[in-house]
Amino acid sequence: MSEKPIGWKGKKIKEMLEESNDLFNETQHYYGIDTLKFKEHDPFRYERAYASLRGALVSARETALHVAASPIVKEIGELCFALYTPEGDSIVVSTGILVHVHTMSEAIKFMIREDYEDDPGINPGDIFLNNDPDCGNVHTTDVQTIIPIFWEDELIGWAGGVTHEIDIGGITPGHVLMSSIQRFDDGVYYTCKKIGSNNRIWKDHMITAKKSVRTPMYWELDEKCRLAGDLMISDAVIEFIKIEGIDYYKQFIREAIEEGTRIFKKRVIERLIPGRYRAVSFIDQVGEWEAWQPKAKVNKIYNQPLEIISDENGKLNLSFDGASACGYNSVNCGVGALSGATWVLLTQILIYGDKVNDGAYFAVNNYFPKGSWANPGDPYLSYQNPWANLIPAYSCMMKCLSYGLFSRGYREEVFSGYGLTRDAIQGGGRYNAGPLEGQLWMLSTFEISGQGLGASAVRDGLNWGYAMWNPESDLGDVETWELFQGGVPYLARKVKPNNAGHGKYRGGSNYGGIAFVANSKDVEFFGIAEGLVFSGAGGMHGGYPQPTAYRLIAKNTNLKEIFENQQDYPLWDPDPANGEFERLLKGDIIRKPYAQMYPISLDNYDMFHWCMSGGPGYGDPLERDVKSVEQDLNDGIYTEEKVNYIYGVVAKFNKEKEEWIIDEKATQERRKEILNERKEKSMTFEEFWEKERNKIVENQLIKPVKRMYKESLELSDKWKKNFLEFWNLPEDFTVEVD
Repeated sequence: MSEKPIGWKGKKIKEMLEESNDLFNETQHYYGIDTLKFKEHDPFRYERAYASLRGALVSARETALHVAASPIVKEIGELCFALYTPEGDSIVVSTGILVHVHTMSEAIKFMIREDYEDDPGINPGDIFLNNDPDCGNVHTTDVQTIIPIFWEDELIGWAGGVTHEIDIGGITPGHVLMSSIQRFDDGVYYTCKKIGSNNRIWKDHMITAKKSVRTPMYWELDEKCRLAGDLMISDAVIEFIKIEGIDYYKQFIREAIEEGTRIFKKRVIERLIPGRYRAVSFIDQVGEWEAWQPKAKVNKIYNQPLEIISDENGKLNLSFDGASACGYNSVNCGVGALSGATWVLLTQILIYGDKVNDGAYFAVNNYFPKGSWANPGDPYLSYQNPWANLIPAYSCMMKCLSYGLFSRGYREEVFSGYGLTRDAIQGGGRYNAGPLEGQLWMLSTFEISGQGLGASAVRDGLNWGYAMWNPESDLGDVETWELFQGGVPYLARKVKPNNAGHGKYRGGSNYGGIAFVANSKDVEFFGIAEGLVFSGAGGMHGGYPQPTAYRLIAKNTNLKEIFENQQDYPLWDPDPANGEFERLLKGDIIRKPYAQMYPISLDNYDMFHWCMSGGPGYGDPLERDVKSVEQDLNDGIYTEEKVNYIYGVVAKFNKEKEEWIIDEKATQERRKEILNERKEKSMTFEEFWEKERNKIVENQLIKPVKRMYKESLELSDKWKKNFLEFWNLPEDFTVEVD
């Protein structure tokens, strides 16, 4: 317990937080600051101050990377740090997974509101740990280490760092657990818990933590990694104050956040036309066919409607009103997760290159309807896989902002969306042979961080190099993933044909992989992806969405004999209708038309194939330059059948030159043929509206769609009113689920 208030001028930090909120509500300026005095009086000193603090954070992150053991941290940089005000607002951030910057802000404010200053006390050298989605986090797998920073006897800020663990000790091995339905399945929870003092982690905490997960070595070194970075930031802040003075620091951090707000508003005014932007996306869950637990055996489609209102003053108002209900599954989203997703996309689309801090957060109002997947309000549900809803839902945000950018003429800034961070192969097992016999291994391949980025209005999307939550990452090296999941050696990783969304500019393409189980027992395997519904808000201006994935597993194979006889084995699955698995293997080959799969058991020499996601396309595919299609064919992006059917391109393979050549005359004829087919099959909007309305009125919808509509109608009066008006339905209309 702190002996006296640790806030400024004898105040408690809870009083400081309340004062900050009151001043902002009264003036719409951070802490009531209406003039950036330091910036105006001495801009060079001001910019140098900001650069020195940001440089310190980037340096801390790069140093901490070398302390971490987790390949997820070391290989793709799944790590970030931030510096916060005493009230918990971010001042400056490092590079890395910026989605977690505001989640740590929420965690700090949770501690302040819960009077941690009095009990358990906030003292110099204290260390706090949080991974609770209910008070400022995305899911339990993201673990935050937060320390207070003091100058003499006053709290002057907080340093926070976050890493993603490869196992969290949940109901199954892995880091994003598909089969969780309640809090008690999600793994170990730390709710803003004090775990150390005098800049040292307590031994009892470390013993408990290491016994709570399946990968204690990674946990321990990641814990030290985060603390090392936090301590470097604390030292840098103290050194900054020694140079610039405590009075300068106190005023500077508040001006920096207020400037962040102004930068954001200015960018909104510059790049968006005031008004209402709307988009909708969906994701499905095949629980009826896959789930373990009875409450989860439901096939669902999640409604993800997003409305963004941009006002003339540069503020944004985001609303997920109409979102479908939460439930007994792993895809529920806490408010912290939603705020983090909002923040990470804003930093990419509107506030990149400027002062990135919580200033932008103060220029955005959010509405997350209680009882929906976007704010369940029930701490006992599972929040283990919120990304399943967050990733497709926030493609609506990218699409809405892209409409504004397009309208203002920023065509090169437009993006049609992004691929789903999906089809991660997950699980784990135990070595039953070799030098590591008896040890557990985790299957958490993080090449999911390299998905396809959607096309823009002027160019093709980025291939295999984007994740909405960490745009700096990539697929990573196969050899790195094999270091810690040695029970699953890779056999191949190749470009996966036909997984890029079609358009005048195609979406980014991606890879597929093949691996098998070796030297292991007790292997659990599962995969996280969409079911039968494509994820996200689709393409733009005639562009196609990226296709859904599928699941391919081969059990009881003759792979051992194939290896011994040095025979051919499957290296990819370019044409599922004529698969290499069926041609080269003996065994039980399972093909599921969806890629979402709950845990199953595998044995040695069982094989599996997975593919990463492409991005959506932009514009009419018939307008794509034929030379670009020719290049796509030669790069293995598309197959001949698809370019003929979608792009109207006729090509022949030149065996002598080993390349595809376009027949331009035949292509012109084929494109005319497709245009005529479109005219014959097209209908007016009125005809389409009547056809779809009849499905609703006559209750001809499939059960998951009925359930989705019913949930949205019951949760939102506003959404219900719009729905009934659009479809011209009576006020007493209801949707009955069989």
